[in-house]
Parts: sequence; C-alpha cells; structure tokens
Amino acid sequence: MPGNKHHPPKRSVGDVAHAGARAALSLIPIAGAPAAELLSLVVSPPLERRRDTWMEEVGSALRGLEEKNGLDLSSLSTNDGFIDAVLHATQVALRTSHEEKRQALRNAVLNSALPSPPELALQLMFLTFVDEFTEWHLRMIRLFQDPSAWALQNSHTFPSLSAGSLSRILESAYPQLRDNRPFYDQVWRDVYQRGITSTDGLHTMMTGHGLLEKRLTSLGTRFVQFIEDPTSDGDA
Repeated sequence: MPGNKHHPPKRSVGDVAHAGARAALSLIPIAGAPAAELLSLVVSPPLERRRDTWMEEVGSALRGLEEKNGLDLSSLSTNDGFIDAVLHATQVALRTSHEEKRQALRNAVLNSALPSPPELALQLMFLTFVDEFTEWHLRMIRLFQDPSAWALQNSHTFPSLSAGSLSRILESAYPQLRDNRPFYDQVWRDVYQRGITSTDGLHTMMTGHGLLEKRLTSLGTRFVQFIEDPTSDGDA
C-alpha cells in the first residue's frame, strides 16, 4: 500500500476567511492596498502553518482509526455529513491556537467518521459550542461530567467536606481560579444556558456527597462523548 494513500490535501476552505479579509481591506480607500499587503505578510505564514498542521493531524488520526477500528476511509468521500463536519471543524480550527480546542475538534471529526454518529444538526451544534467556548469551558465541563472520575484520572484529592458548594470543587481542581470568581461564574453561565449542565450556579450549598455527583445533562454528556478521542483506551 503506498505510504501516501490517505495524505490530506494541503489546502482547505479555511483560507476563504483570509481571502475575504484581504478583499474587504482592499476596498478601503487609500490605505486599502497597503493594509491588504500587511495582512498577507502578518497572517498568511501562521495561517498556512496552522492549516497544514491541522490537516496532517486529522489525516493521521483518520489513518489510526482505519487501523484500529477498521474504518473504510474511501467511503468518507461520499459521506456528506462527514464532509460537512470536517469543513465546519476546519474553519473553527483555523481560528484558534488553543490546543485543547483543536484536540476537541479533531476528536469530533473522528467521531463523525464512525458508524452511527450523532445526527448532523447535533454535530454542527456541538462544533459551534467548541468554537464559542474557551479552553476553560471545556475543562469545567469535563470536571463536572464526573468529579470523582476526574480526580482519579488527574491524581487529585478533593477536600473532605460535609457540606459546601461546587465552587469548592472547581477551585480545588484549578487553584488558579480562586481569585477569579467573576470569570468562572460567567463560564458556568455559558454552559448552563446551552443546556450542558443541570445546575444553574456554583455557589449553592449542598452535602459533601452531592458535590461529587455528575452535573451534566444528557445533552452535555453527548457533547463530551463527541469531543473525546474514540481511539483512546481510557475512560472518557
């Protein structure tokens, strides 16, 4: 089998954003042309590197899925839902430098390639969530998917509490958030308003046992499953 059978293409629709920005700048009187050239000099090299890295990562991951799960990669070219998901994920990936978000997007592409993926509308909704979220949204979602499992996976021990609020769990997991309550409260509101978490705030008092209960809705659970690596042997 030739080594480059499934090598990804070097160009993607993500470049449309760059081309569109240049076209818009070129319409600005007087300063338009210099501005467009400046954008090209500043943005093109890192954008091309970001694009090429993304396509290589996705291509390599798909080859891994072929080897491990027996996925027929040749069938994906006629799978319109998969193509839609890849194009959407690619555009989002080119707009972020955060590795956690890029990993989530790569995993979403892999899960969209597997048999019986979520319906396309749900896939695109989840990809939009990743686009709108920061890495802190993703970290908090994964933490409260199952705090006890998170602690085990991260070799972390939560404080022994007879009662407290979810903020204690969050600040124990991520001490750097302790003096940034307005920030993490807003992050929590974001995920709650999108139907991902079942609790509307982090500061309601509850029992110590309740602090370690899962806080994701069924939609939130499906979201996490969609952005987790399907080739991983570890628990989600």
